[in-house]
Amino acid sequence: MKIAITNQKGGVGKTTTAINLAAGLAQKGLRTLLIDLDPQANSTMSNVELDAINGNMYDVLSAITPLKEVIIQGAYDNLWIAPSRIAMAKLDVRLIGELDAPYRLKDAINTVRRRFDAVIIDTPPTLGLLTVNALVAATHVLIPIQASYFALEGTDDLLETIDKIKARPNTQLRMLGILITLFDRRTILAKQVRQEILNVFGDLVFDTSISKSVRLEESPAHRSSIFAHAPSSSGAYEYYKLCEEVLQRVGSK
Repeated sequence: MKIAITNQKGGVGKTTTAINLAAGLAQKGLRTLLIDLDPQANSTMSNVELDAINGNMYDVLSAITPLKEVIIQGAYDNLWIAPSRIAMAKLDVRLIGELDAPYRLKDAINTVRRRFDAVIIDTPPTLGLLTVNALVAATHVLIPIQASYFALEGTDDLLETIDKIKARPNTQLRMLGILITLFDRRTILAKQVRQEILNVFGDLVFDTSISKSVRLEESPAHRSSIFAHAPSSSGAYEYYKLCEEVLQRVGSK
């Protein structure tokens, strides 16, 4: 399975979900590759020291370096990272006019596909070429949506992009689910927003919601997943349950 985690809105818990879903799957024994396509490189920095990186996904998508040469061991057994750097922000300009530009990531993953049971792709908060590459390469897409007043703003554009990808370059792409994040169970507004998301997406919404949590906010600063930073926290429990739901849904799709 290859899961693209995407939403063009920032601050919705996309990278947090990528980090913890990858870590959770690795702890379940799946050989997991976390590919960081976000120029902010937060998924990368939560797993490895930047000084330890020789190559990155900019080199891979620019056809400078094979993917196998930039992959490095992550913070856990069964977890590997394909790192990002700020240079990724320049990739759209570099690949203008290249006919195979949307397929670069798919082709790269195909060269290492036998090494991994799961590939998690963290995307930038845009609908540009990096996100398109992720959707073309993926088998499934997971969309985190924050439980806030403007939760559904912009989702029409994202869903339209996904439909266009499914129509031609990746007919095998499937919607894995909608994940409600930053959910504050104490507020009426959050519960109303959750119901609105359920009304729009129905069964696509995961049963698991990710609560607002200080521990989840702290864990990237400690360069770790929630499972290592606060294994007894609500965030660890919720991401563990999400891993189970993901495996169940992938098996049924």
